[in-house]
Amino acid sequence: MEEENEQIRPAVSYTEENIRHLSDMEHVRTRPGMYIGRVGDGSQVEDGIYVLLKEVIDNSIDEFKMGAGKRIDIQLEDDLRVSVRDYGRGIPLGSLVDAVSMLNTGGKYDTKAFKKSVGLNGVGAKAVNALSSRFVARSVRDGQMREAVFERGSLISDKTGATDEENGTFIFFEPDNTLFLNYHFRPEFIETMLRNYTYLNTGLSIYYNGRRIVSRNGLEDLLNDNMTTPGLYPIVHLKGEDIEIAFTHTAQYGEEYYSFVNGQHTTQGGTHQSAFKEHLARTIKEFYGKNLEYQDIRNGLVAAIAVNVIEPTFESQTKIKLGSLVMAPEKDSDGNPYPLSGISVNKFVGDFIKENVDNYLHKHPDMADVMLQKIQESEKERKAIAGVTKIARERAKKANLHNRKLRDCRVHLNDQKTPKDEGNDPRLESSIFITEGDSASGSITKSRDVNTQAVFSLRGKPLNSFGLTKKVVYENEEFNLLQAALNIEDGLDGLRYNKVIVATDADVDGMHIRLLMITFFLQFFPDLIKKGHVYILQTPLFRVRNRKKGVYETIYCYSEEERLAAIEKLSPNPEITRFKGLGEISPDEFRNFIGKDMRLEQVSLRKTDAVGELLEFYMGKNTMERQNFIINNLVVEEDLIS
Repeated sequence: MEEENEQIRPAVSYTEENIRHLSDMEHVRTRPGMYIGRVGDGSQVEDGIYVLLKEVIDNSIDEFKMGAGKRIDIQLEDDLRVSVRDYGRGIPLGSLVDAVSMLNTGGKYDTKAFKKSVGLNGVGAKAVNALSSRFVARSVRDGQMREAVFERGSLISDKTGATDEENGTFIFFEPDNTLFLNYHFRPEFIETMLRNYTYLNTGLSIYYNGRRIVSRNGLEDLLNDNMTTPGLYPIVHLKGEDIEIAFTHTAQYGEEYYSFVNGQHTTQGGTHQSAFKEHLARTIKEFYGKNLEYQDIRNGLVAAIAVNVIEPTFESQTKIKLGSLVMAPEKDSDGNPYPLSGISVNKFVGDFIKENVDNYLHKHPDMADVMLQKIQESEKERKAIAGVTKIARERAKKANLHNRKLRDCRVHLNDQKTPKDEGNDPRLESSIFITEGDSASGSITKSRDVNTQAVFSLRGKPLNSFGLTKKVVYENEEFNLLQAALNIEDGLDGLRYNKVIVATDADVDGMHIRLLMITFFLQFFPDLIKKGHVYILQTPLFRVRNRKKGVYETIYCYSEEERLAAIEKLSPNPEITRFKGLGEISPDEFRNFIGKDMRLEQVSLRKTDAVGELLEFYMGKNTMERQNFIINNLVVEEDLIS
């Protein structure tokens, strides 16, 4: 006991000088994760700069929802700065500065001025202001204008005057590049965000760099624009007071959902999406009066739901998962009861689906027959592989305990609760590298962050799964163990890693493995790609270095152009190393390539990609046609670097 006491370090000094008070703007800048989730550089759709943009647009959307302004203009300049102009009521001029710089200040607390709003916490615009190197807010009301200019949250200019501009609010912001290092907005991410806004707000026109984005059919348009496999029957599109749903079945495996609350895309679902899945399957089962399994009913389903909730509760400031249990609280700010007060989200969604989907199926018997045929086909396939599935599950459980294929990380999506008080959820940083062989997986394993990065090692080339049924997922040991490691057998709700990263050698075999893995995901888990979870790890092709004064100056090059530029910079006679395999890169070097600045290429899937035709050509049985294509388009590596 005495020895233990001797090893205790003296307490660190803790006095009044250690107690600090941060202003609103200082607090946001010091703890940005509480307000925008991850920071990032704009290369991923969940990065903070898109949250900043969303917070600004949400305010304009709320104006539209209140019947003020049917147009929003958005300008992206040099992929670095954005302006948003709406034609709503405009922020009251006397409160403009406070509304964009003082936390817990805003009009969203008054439910008479804003009903069923997304922005409820008086935080959004203030966070944008604090985290921008330059922020401009201008409000126009009835011929009068006030404009406030800020730099990193500090007011530097405030002016008023007469104007002939239309009523509304203009916001300009440029994210602070000392916080968002090397950031750039990706225009395609912004366009997807804007299209989602129009699907949920029919009649709204958004002009993005002068190009009009509009939706006339709401969620029906959303499904039509996003489905990469044709529907088996026309999209069922039903609308009610404060709820809208759309769905169809396709020939693809798995389930695909898009959910929204008050126009906000809840990418991680929540109580409304869970209710939708449960009650839709139950209603369909009861309509047919057969002992159907929910998994068969939902297999191939592509669906969307949007609800309006008064004073919704989200699980973080970034509002990507609904936590509300009721459609409205008991009373408004004047003590008057809400029409939907106390009604649970589950009951509200369930009652709507029970009545309207059941009626629709009775009125459209031909469509109901097609749906039943799809469900029965799914049931038949599931029963055909039931024995294989049971054995495969047991094998996967045992293998995951004792094999070396999966080197797991400490953070799992399933075994921690989402923090309610901070948007910087560590689970969103979790990833798994899928790589080939012991050499490559060994290098990554020794270099990785064990808290958030897992490694799954393939044994040789995976099977070409194109054209095969899901039975192969259970019969093939590699696919079975990978599915178990990701925990996606029953859908993406259980996905244990936010990023699934294919990491292969930078040679022909590596490219082939990459293609085989993407084919596997496209065949059996397309939603994994559609939801933006699949990435390709970019590792350097060359290392160019020169020894100067006993120290190496090193440049890693990811392309031939970068190699030539590095040679010119480090001349004369630099040492050039060509990396052909991940195993050739030492763990110390590899650490540079899988850290927070690692280069990832997101695998995307859009309707215009013609995936079926591409897979048929590159992975099908047309061997001679493909061989001729390769011969005609062959580029020899030696030609590139000669």
